Order: sequence, then structure tokens, then C-alpha cells
Amino acid sequence: MLSLTFALCALNLSALPVYQTDLAAANDFLYRLISRGASAAAITWLDHTRVRLSASEDARPLYLAFGQAARQMSKQPLPVTEEDVRQADALRRGFNPQHWTLLEATRAVLILSLPHSSAETYPQTLETLFTSADVNELEALYASLPLLPHPESFRTRCAEGIRTNIRTVFDAIVLNNPYPADYLDEDAWNQMVLKAVFTERPLNRIHGFDGRRNARLARMLSDYAHERWAAGRVVTPELWRAVGPFLDATLVEDIPRLYGQADYRQHEAAALACSESALPAAKALLATRPDLQAGIQNGELTWQTLAEKQFAQ
Repeated sequence: MLSLTFALCALNLSALPVYQTDLAAANDFLYRLISRGASAAAITWLDHTRVRLSASEDARPLYLAFGQAARQMSKQPLPVTEEDVRQADALRRGFNPQHWTLLEATRAVLILSLPHSSAETYPQTLETLFTSADVNELEALYASLPLLPHPESFRTRCAEGIRTNIRTVFDAIVLNNPYPADYLDEDAWNQMVLKAVFTERPLNRIHGFDGRRNARLARMLSDYAHERWAAGRVVTPELWRAVGPFLDATLVEDIPRLYGQADYRQHEAAALACSESALPAAKALLATRPDLQAGIQNGELTWQTLAEKQFAQ
């Protein structure tokens, strides 16, 4: 089976590949992780089910097995080592099952076991699963997006999914999932990031975030910050990660306000944003904080370290 590593060209969606990874290798990789934590009886069930699913394009056994999986596998964390994380990324750039459960991985194995040659039948089968799934099933389906064949078929489903009000489902789409960065158009991507900011999800866990920053998103997030400030609220300092490269004569006026806030992380975010800008005014504002500038230059202050402090609470 063809194995591909690729980067999405947002303006050339027709060039997207049929496969995002070697499906057999991905299936076997997840199976090995599951085998470390599942009972012998559960593995026996999975072995038989994988064989049965691979033998026919009939979707009914998959629908049945998808529900049965909850009685066979626990929701305990999937046993994943640092080496497994490296192997996952080698299988599919950005793929990281570190936050998956045994049940989620099992459901991913089930849908990867189904024959997938038809660009019509396979997506239709999964769409039926999406429309009838419970919360836990949705989490597994969305988390599996970066592995699925015919990935272009799921762009609309992904864009619709980010509208959910269920945090765990939203997290499955947004966090540690490379599919949105690779396949969502700019409007859908921007709406996803804005919602992630609004719900205070960790932006450092959004794969491909820096590569998808854009001027429209920067303006949207600055406007959002002003709305929050007017209501006497604060915004996550990570918001400014999307703004820094696009600071202009208007947006740079937000920086002094950040420096003036009581939360020191807002100062750090302001400095980091300025450090990514070529605007002379931004450089001048960064120079007013030599302590922060030095931290950025020596690598002690980064967007990652800021996020770690933000979500360590």
C-alpha cells in the first residue's frame, strides 16, 4: 500500500492524496499499543473482528462492532511511550495518539480494517457512523481523521464538527490532530482557532498552528480581545501567538495594553508577539522590556514555555 508524506497546499485541494499514511502499518501500530493494555479476551475479540471486517465492504459488521467495542475495551489511557510518539509521527506527520484511550484506538483499528478502495462507499459508511455516533464514538472518529483514506471526503464533516458544544469532541478534532491544519480552508480554520481561544483550549497543542496563521485571523482575534476587555474580561495570552507576524499600525496598539496588565504572562505574550514582527514600532516596544527580550533570545521564553505555565494551573 502506498505510503505518503505530504504538506497541504491550501489552494490546490484537488492534488490531495488518496492515502495519508500506510493504512496497514497504522492499523498494526495501533494494534500493538492496544495489545499492551487490553485483556486477552478483548484482544481475541479484536483479532476476530479485524478479520471479519476486512473480508467484505458490508458496513453492517462495522456498525455492530463499533458499538460492541465499548463492552470489550476500557477507557484507560492507551500505553504510549516517547518512542511510540516518534513512530506515530513517522507514520503520519503530526499523528500523536498520546492522549487516546484503549477504546478510541480500538475503534480506529476497526474503521481502518474495513476495505477502503471505493472513494464513495468508504466515506459514506463513515458518515453513517458520524451521524449516529454517541459522544465517545465521535471522539474516536474525529481523532482518527488524520489516518483515514480519501481524506478530502471528510473536510465538510471536520468543519461541521468544530461547531460542537461538547468539549471532548471539540478537543478530539482540534488538539494533537493534524487533519484540520492540512485540510480545512481558511474560514473554517479561523473559526476553529477563534473557538479554541474562546473556550481556552491550549493552542500549543493545535498541530500546524504557526503555519496556518493569517492576517484575517489576527484581526479577528484582536477584535475578540477588545470585546472581552470592554466587558472587563481577560483573554488567554496564547491568543497573541496568532497576531505577532501580522502586527501593523493598528494591531500594535494592543501591545502597551498587554504590558500594562497585572498578569505577567500577558507581558510575555506581548514580547513574543513583537519578536515575530518586522514592524519598527513592535521592535521598539520589545526593546522597552530587555528582560523579556533576553529571555526570548536565549530560548527561555517561547510560546511553548508560556503555554506550559498557562495550563499548569
